[in-house]
Amino acid sequence: MTGIREEIDTEAGTARITWCAAEKNDFVLAVGHGAGGGIEARDLQALAAVLPAHGVTVALVEQPWRVAGKKLAPAPKTLDVGWRGLWPALAKPGLPVIAGGRSAGARVACRTATELGAAAVLALSFPLHPPGKPEKSRADELLGAGVPTLVVQGGNDPFGRPEEFPQGSYDLVEVPYGDHGFAVPKRAPLGQEEALKVITDGVVEWIASLR
Repeated sequence: MTGIREEIDTEAGTARITWCAAEKNDFVLAVGHGAGGGIEARDLQALAAVLPAHGVTVALVEQPWRVAGKKLAPAPKTLDVGWRGLWPALAKPGLPVIAGGRSAGARVACRTATELGAAAVLALSFPLHPPGKPEKSRADELLGAGVPTLVVQGGNDPFGRPEEFPQGSYDLVEVPYGDHGFAVPKRAPLGQEEALKVITDGVVEWIASLR
């Protein structure tokens, strides 16, 4: 996916936005990456490819640590600083901004949504807990987002399967057989492209409900 790149100076360092613009816009969907990868993640790329045709400009956000070529993400507070520093650029088109991200990026979006005035939150592969440690729940971040929220979760995500999520005022789309990166096993009844379509169809439908 190609787009217009913009570098933004934040208190956490230089961040980058790759804009995948729609011709007729209703929303900006800003999505950040996780702690173990970048905007090349299959779900982020699928959304950037599909959503502009549905009136949504997608802004793929690279945190400063990633732009600097570092391999390890900093502490959550530093991620929040970078996200806050980017927000004016995300809001500049004058459209409602949906704050989103995958994994650690989803946590950032949830933690800062109310403060920054996000219209909604898209949480991809929300890491409800560390693998094998359900007692260390991060549900408070998700439940505290304070705006309409959609969780898209793999059915086999070791960071939290859909059935583990607490009841709350958010919507949830399950990607059957998907892991934390939404990869599905070759033996699964649905293929990888079908799994990605579950994601994009679910997000398109949810954003339509926000209009």
